[in-house]
Amino acid sequence: MTPTGTNLLGLVKHAASVELGYFSDSFGRPFGEKLPWAPDEADFDDLDALDPEVLLADMWAKADESREQLTDLYRQVWAHSDGTIDSLPLDATGQVKWWPPERREVTLHQILVHVTAETNRHAGHADIVRELIDGAAGLRPDNDNMPPRTDQAFWDRYRAKLEQSAREASQA
Repeated sequence: MTPTGTNLLGLVKHAASVELGYFSDSFGRPFGEKLPWAPDEADFDDLDALDPEVLLADMWAKADESREQLTDLYRQVWAHSDGTIDSLPLDATGQVKWWPPERREVTLHQILVHVTAETNRHAGHADIVRELIDGAAGLRPDNDNMPPRTDQAFWDRYRAKLEQSAREASQA
């Protein structure tokens, strides 16, 4: 996990929350079940007033939330999101209740772009966190898409070189 706690299961849980938030109630298509970590009393109209722990509740897996539960939930949310996307035209309007009033009215097209960008960002986070966990990097096990002829000694030298360069730049 990173210094702010970013972790793989938390990213899956967060992605489920994000998709559900944008593709369900925002377009009048309730999911049918409430996410247990989203308190009823939370006033998302005033994010500054919310307890930071409430805002971060979807960024980590509690001990009683298994990998299987969270990935299954994400698959259910994904199917629900696909249903919203399939059933509405791109210019369908919705309301994002936690956005500022002047920006709350949105189109499905805007939300598709927004969620795609957010998912892409978090996929990058997941790739970095996975590398921190197991040292694996690259595209796929059978094609890592990394420079040829590299081994751990190469990466150790390369990282030391980058670290030294950053130290020198910070002194300038």
